[in-house]
Amino acid sequence: MSPAVQKIKTEAAPSADPTTLSGIPVKREYGPEDLAGRDLGAELGRPGQYPYTRGLKGSGYRMTPWTMRMFAGHKTAKDTNERFKFLLSHGETGLSTAFDLPTLMGLDSDDPRSLGEVGREGVAIDSLADMEALFSGIDLAKVSTSMTINLPAPVIFAMYLAVAKKQGVPFKRLRGTCQTDILKEYIAQNEYLYPPEPSMRLVLDLIEHCVREVPRFYPISISGYHIREAGADAVQELAFTLADGRDYAERLVKRGLNIDDFASQLSFFFDVHNHFFEEIAKLRAARSIWAKMMRTEFGAKKEISWMLPMHCQTAGVSLTAQQPLNNLARVAYQAMAGVLGGTQSLHTNSYDEALALPTDEAVMLALRTQQILALETGVTDTPDPFGGSYYLETLTADVERRATEIMTRIKELGGVVPALEKGYFHREIAETSYRFEMDLAARRRKIVGVNAHETGGKMPKILKIDNAVESKQVRGLKKLRRERDNDKVQASLARLREAASGTENLLPFILESVEAYATVGEVTRALQDVFGEYPVFAG
Repeated sequence: MSPAVQKIKTEAAPSADPTTLSGIPVKREYGPEDLAGRDLGAELGRPGQYPYTRGLKGSGYRMTPWTMRMFAGHKTAKDTNERFKFLLSHGETGLSTAFDLPTLMGLDSDDPRSLGEVGREGVAIDSLADMEALFSGIDLAKVSTSMTINLPAPVIFAMYLAVAKKQGVPFKRLRGTCQTDILKEYIAQNEYLYPPEPSMRLVLDLIEHCVREVPRFYPISISGYHIREAGADAVQELAFTLADGRDYAERLVKRGLNIDDFASQLSFFFDVHNHFFEEIAKLRAARSIWAKMMRTEFGAKKEISWMLPMHCQTAGVSLTAQQPLNNLARVAYQAMAGVLGGTQSLHTNSYDEALALPTDEAVMLALRTQQILALETGVTDTPDPFGGSYYLETLTADVERRATEIMTRIKELGGVVPALEKGYFHREIAETSYRFEMDLAARRRKIVGVNAHETGGKMPKILKIDNAVESKQVRGLKKLRRERDNDKVQASLARLREAASGTENLLPFILESVEAYATVGEVTRALQDVFGEYPVFAG
């Protein structure tokens, strides 16, 4: 919330029926009449049955809990490698990699635009040498790795493949997720460089390459998380995300791929916010909408093609710098909503992330939150325990209906890219975000420590990134450029530019470049020479 809004003091609004954060009215009570005319048994199926509203597996979490992934990345690759090993030693079951802003933007650490940002919001990765250090002593055949990267996703993923080759791990054994979803960048986050169509080509090349060469890896995580963090509500997050998923699927089919050859390698990433019941409903509705779309609209024949696998993260935007220890409670409730909603993997934010990158202590408490949830609360005993709830089933149906209506509107606008170019997504998110801020200012919505119960609380010690980190990373990069075979680098980049001017899949050419120790920035610029740039949306 902006400081200006925080200062606004107004009287509380008159009592009225509450609504979810998406504005869905909540009645005083729910009963059989709310489900009248619905045959829930036929409509929902059982857990593990189409349309998977009640979860992807009949056993839920009884046999295997969700994957616990703590977002990790700070300073250098060596520092993050130590954090990885620290988390694995304390029971984390999957890695999740946060990259710094220069890496996210396809810049090298010595680029003038990187000044002051190297290693501050994630790990700095410039070359294959950094990627080797990041996974030093970690067997890629035994660990699932998530990488939150978009614009340079093909480059970073190629580096991951190169590390696997050096470890002797066959590509067919690699497991994990590469975020890759560039559409949400144009919609919400603005970390893009190329125009939409060449950007989409890179995404599709990566997916197609994985379908053929890395079958156990999710080459894309279609992300609603960043859309929600930009100010969208739960219904918009769901609708925009699944519309993006439909766009990727349509484009892959147009490439000649069979829906059943790639649908099972599409994954999704959702935010879990504060309205406990709406978030559960959103995740249940997501699976239902996707299953129906895959089976009916795309004609997928395999059951696995109908399933929507998801990763969830507790809401970063809900964390408060005021009374930061309150975030421990917020995260715990959000995590429970994600689990009751049937997520396959989960990241819990650390209580101090509104202030800085998390300390070891804060990360440990966030991981312990998941472990307590899994081992002590009984949530793993039965799948979809809210199934049949008068309120939740009504809410799930309402969320699904509203999200489907928005998806229909996007289709009427010509699809995601035409809707984007018309400014549709930016306007919708801006309006929703503005309404939420006004609700906070008028105290129609309450946030403890911000506009309610504002006294008390203390500031924790926060993690500080020394400027020496940047100097060290730049020195290492300069040393790499001196010692590598620069003729080999330039030859590989020339072949990449030539391929980019044609229609070949670019992943093999990018892999060749990174194996020659071309940097993220050099590969990005080579593609920029061919693709050009795309301006940031201005209104």
